[in-house]
This record gives sequence, C-alpha cells and structure tokens, in this order.
Amino acid sequence: MATRKPKKSELAQAADHLSAAAQEVGAAVSEKISAAGDAIAAGVGEAKKKVLKERDQAARGVGSLVKAAEAQLKKAEAQLKKAGDSARKSVLSAEKKLEAIRRKTAKKLATLQASAERKANAVKKAVEKEAAALRKAATAETASIRRKLGAEKPAAKKVVAKKAAAKTAPAKKPAAKKAAK
Repeated sequence: MATRKPKKSELAQAADHLSAAAQEVGAAVSEKISAAGDAIAAGVGEAKKKVLKERDQAARGVGSLVKAAEAQLKKAEAQLKKAGDSARKSVLSAEKKLEAIRRKTAKKLATLQASAERKANAVKKAVEKEAAALRKAATAETASIRRKLGAEKPAAKKVVAKKAAAKTAPAKKPAAKKAAK
C-alpha cells in the first residue's frame, strides 16, 4: 500500500511560513547586527586611529616643549657659567689690585718711616748741637761773669748761675718740641 501523504492543515502551513519568516528575520537581524558591529568596529578603529594620532601629536608637542625647556636650561646654564667665570675673573683682578696697592703702600710706609727717622735723627743732632753750643756759651758766660766778679759775693754767683740756667732751659724746650714732631 502506498502511503499517502496527509495534507497539512492551513494552520500547520502558516506555522511553517512563520517559522521560515522568523528564520529570515533572524538572519536579516543577524546580518544587520553584524553590519552594525562592523560599522561600530570601523568607527572604533577610526576613533582609535584619531586618538592614537592625537596622542602622538600630543607626545610630539610635549617632546618639543621638553626640548625647548632643555634648550632654555642649557642656555641658562651657559649664562650662569659665564657669569661665574666673569665674577671669578673680577675677584682675581680685585685681589691682584689689592695686593699691588698693599705692596705699594707698604713701600711708601717704609719710605716715610725711613724719612721720618732720618729727619728725627737730624733734628736730634741739631738739638744736641744747639744744646752743646748753649752749654758752651753758658759756660763761657759764667766764666766771664766769674772773672768780672772775681771773688766777690758767693750769692751773686748763684744768681748768675740761675740766670744762665733759665736762659738755657727755654732754648731746649722748643727744640724738644721740634724733635717730637
């Protein structure tokens, strides 16, 4: 016996059609999701490229800023070194000048001291000569007075000696002032 295929009911046929339609919709949705995913992946890829590009540009910008800062630092260090060298040279020059002035003033001082000693010795000798001359004159005067008085009163001799001593004393004082100067 031959089997007969039973006829599907309309409901079964509609279910088959719905099942097929659901599969097609599912496939279409899957394709759309896949396309959307690809589009999103492409967008993310582009965004990632942009971010990487901007990051690289920022890194280059930061790198150029760092290089500029390093250049400024080197320039500042060079200027500082120049200023330090200049200051050292100035200090050395000032020290040399100070040493030369010190030597010059020491020589002048020694010259002035020697000159002052010579002048003091000359004044001292002049005072001594003057004192000797005054003593000699006083002795000669007292001798002449003794001769005149002879053996007269001893009190008169004392008065004459006092007068002679008074004459010699003021003469020595101004000479002593000159020697002190």
